[in-house]
Amino acid sequence: MRKEYLLTPGPTPVPPQALLAMAQPMIHHRTPQFMEILKEVVEGLKYVLRTKGDVFIFASSGTGAMEASVSNLLSPKDKVLVINAGKFGERFADIAKAYGAEVILLDVPYGEAVSPQVVEERLAKEKDIKAVYSTLCETSTGVVHDIKSLGEVVSKTQAALIVDTISGLGPCDFRMDEWSVDVAVCGSQKGLMVPPGLAFIAISPKAWKLAEASKLPKYYFDFKMAKAAMDKNDTPFTPAVSLVIGLRESLKVLKEEGLDATLMRHKKLAGAVRAAAIALGLELFAKSASSNAVTAIKAPAGIDSEKIVKLLRDKYGVWIAGGQAQMKGKVFRIAHMGYMAEPDMLIAVSSLEMVLAELDYKFERGVGVKAAEEVLSK
Repeated sequence: MRKEYLLTPGPTPVPPQALLAMAQPMIHHRTPQFMEILKEVVEGLKYVLRTKGDVFIFASSGTGAMEASVSNLLSPKDKVLVINAGKFGERFADIAKAYGAEVILLDVPYGEAVSPQVVEERLAKEKDIKAVYSTLCETSTGVVHDIKSLGEVVSKTQAALIVDTISGLGPCDFRMDEWSVDVAVCGSQKGLMVPPGLAFIAISPKAWKLAEASKLPKYYFDFKMAKAAMDKNDTPFTPAVSLVIGLRESLKVLKEEGLDATLMRHKKLAGAVRAAAIALGLELFAKSASSNAVTAIKAPAGIDSEKIVKLLRDKYGVWIAGGQAQMKGKVFRIAHMGYMAEPDMLIAVSSLEMVLAELDYKFERGVGVKAAEEVLSK
């Protein structure tokens, strides 16, 4: 018999309530029944995002919402500042370049968080920047950025602050309105605990002004069409009906737990994984500003991290992620986001110990599990 454990930074496990809801017979989306579900889901997303602004739902991956945040806010040759601290900061830059924006990269070493002071200095130097693009949690490195401080800096300028919250929403603290975030981008398959296929956009009044002036081409992801439909509890195009129905149940789970309790749960799970890694003599990739969503760990010297990922998956049924781009083969990533609890972390750590032993890494068996248990039992 084989049992599998999904501990990747997306997709993540789906609660049984959501699975059962998605297994129900299909309903038509242009009906009062579905419109009521859609209205409830939008309100739930506003609760999690901590915003009173407009929220739109698209049938796409989170990258679709990232693209929408470019095509709807900018005009040709607009200047944007992109915080490039990992694979998904790079993606924002690639999308902006594809639409003809002038991209100023603020390169941050992988494994480190951006300095709000450096952003402030760059904005003072380049006064015609229209938008600042950042991630909340940089999934590829396990780093969380200080969005609150970034919001304080950017809000004093004409620029809009756009934040990719795709892997951070839920596990990491995020307060859109309070922190002066102008556009929040999110996806369904991480902290929101449903399968891939839904993308979300939340937009502030400041960002709407940019949207009104935008001259870039857009159609499917047009904010104006989305708003006209959402004002009637509808969508401009066919929604991913089953996913929206499942999301309603996952949002109920988050609301029942409470956002503060959700944050504390993720913090504890993250702490257990990191304590285990340190006890095993491994090095954390993000030495500070570590995200509650995912932990990146450096592979031991002489061991390809892809071997660790493969053995965990193929032999023990434990799915984690390897490194991306320049970190491929160098790090492995264990997620602790969404529908996860204490036993999941113990399975991850104990399985990791067995794999490390098989790869002839020298350590005292059980020290990782013990360290994780000490954190989880508090």
